[in-house]
Amino acid sequence: MCSGNESNGASTPVLSVNPSDYGDNVKILDCNDQVKELQTIIRDKNTTRSDFKFYADRLIRLVIEESLNQLPYSDCSVVTPTGAIYDGLRYRSGNCGVSIIRSGEAMEQGLRDCCRSIRIGKILVESDAETHAARVVYARFPDDIARRQVLLMYPIMATGNTVIQAVSVLKDHGVKESSIILSNLFCTPIAARMVVTAFPDLKILTSELNPVAPNHFGQKYFGTD
Repeated sequence: MCSGNESNGASTPVLSVNPSDYGDNVKILDCNDQVKELQTIIRDKNTTRSDFKFYADRLIRLVIEESLNQLPYSDCSVVTPTGAIYDGLRYRSGNCGVSIIRSGEAMEQGLRDCCRSIRIGKILVESDAETHAARVVYARFPDDIARRQVLLMYPIMATGNTVIQAVSVLKDHGVKESSIILSNLFCTPIAARMVVTAFPDLKILTSELNPVAPNHFGQKYFGTD
């Protein structure tokens, strides 16, 4: 699991965090050299936009694949071309994605690459200009979302406020808390604590817990920096 250090411009690095402190529903992508390199390229201020998008898409794909492993499966048997019976697994019906606009939309293609016909809803959360409180201003979901498993996509979680508002709207539409999986690239300990405290049955799948989040992600990915 990855919980790398970032010095935040100072000479003393930030202490690493222990994912087990946040309960069983916070899961960290297994950390290997490939994952660490992708995280490094994304955090590097000298990375070009084309390289940033390419390597961000690679990390997104890894996180999406592992998020899909958290969905429920059913046993099944199929007949192979040789006539043999193969005992395997298939997803239970009723999965969908929901992206938090705008940065969450960066993860949509990664989900579609893994699930060809999956339906994807959207949530737009904005901060009040005066109070800075997060509020939902737009939401569009499949009509039957209350019966679905939901992959909520949001790549950078620095405070947890946006995700808390998004999950609240999903619950208002009848989605069970235990049916929501947050697919995330980078998460701060503060955000993880806030979200698991507010929604203890929600699952979080992230590539890294680090006190410093790469908040430039959305602007760099979409070329608006």
